[in-house]
Amino acid sequence: MVTFLGALATLVVGYLVYGAIVDRAFGRTGEGAPAIRLEDGVDYIPLPTWKVFLIQLLNIAGLGPIFGALAGALWGPSVYLWIVFGTIFAGGVHDYLSGMISFREDGKSLSEVVGKNLGHIMLQVMRVFSIVLLVLVGVVFMTGPAMLLSKLTGQAVLFWLAVVFIYYTLATLLPIDQIIARFYPLFGICLIVMALGIMGGMLFGVGGHTMPEMTLENLHPQHLPIWPLLFITVACGAVSGFHATQSPIMSRCLKDERMGRPVFYGAMVAEGIIALCWAAAGATFYDGTPGLGAALKEAGPGGVVYEVCNGFM
Repeated sequence: MVTFLGALATLVVGYLVYGAIVDRAFGRTGEGAPAIRLEDGVDYIPLPTWKVFLIQLLNIAGLGPIFGALAGALWGPSVYLWIVFGTIFAGGVHDYLSGMISFREDGKSLSEVVGKNLGHIMLQVMRVFSIVLLVLVGVVFMTGPAMLLSKLTGQAVLFWLAVVFIYYTLATLLPIDQIIARFYPLFGICLIVMALGIMGGMLFGVGGHTMPEMTLENLHPQHLPIWPLLFITVACGAVSGFHATQSPIMSRCLKDERMGRPVFYGAMVAEGIIALCWAAAGATFYDGTPGLGAALKEAGPGGVVYEVCNGFM
């Protein structure tokens, strides 16, 4: 428990201290926000900061810091170090800069910012790369929820895949205040509440489980090396380049550049906390990495999430 609480406190201090340093280094221009100057009723719409934060959190998080953290927990509590320091010094900085650079560039997407600075060829390269990346991520973000919903309701996975696909399509095509701004904050709150529920279950010893304490020993059941596998297994929740495709969406809805740190850096820290909770939950609920490894092999990450939620909440 001490290790977990120490990691949690370090993330909070990292936001307050290093997040402020990064924000100060980036500076202020005093120019008006793109959401106000370029408001078009579609993509550029000023939204309340709390909504922007929750939408940003859901955009960058989703299943990433849950499934990835569970897989990363197979190496033992050393995953905490990567989640904590990766979030503070890499993920938070990356998300803040990608969001605020887009803010300075009138809400341009990642590929447009790259094209402006590196030329037309790199613009096209980034467009192709972004499309491929988003398709791959989109498949995971569709199948994962569909499998969980199927397990909860008994409906076929294909049915829920169709529902999720239709929802994603409508959210993409309609103005941002029609679906995304209405439902994403609710889903973001659910993501946070679920993590807090898991945390509470662990801290209060629900089920008689004991939280693991810090060790640098490689506890992977198959003795796979920590380097480099841990660092590519846990991406969301530490650092993910995918987030650079999402931050510009919210840079078009931010009312004030002073809110860049709580929205972009803050959402990444929140994702780190979610990843920390799930990494700890996996090792705690199954009483060590061998049990977690067996559960992941038998039920898959979706099944593990279902079991952990039922057990701790």
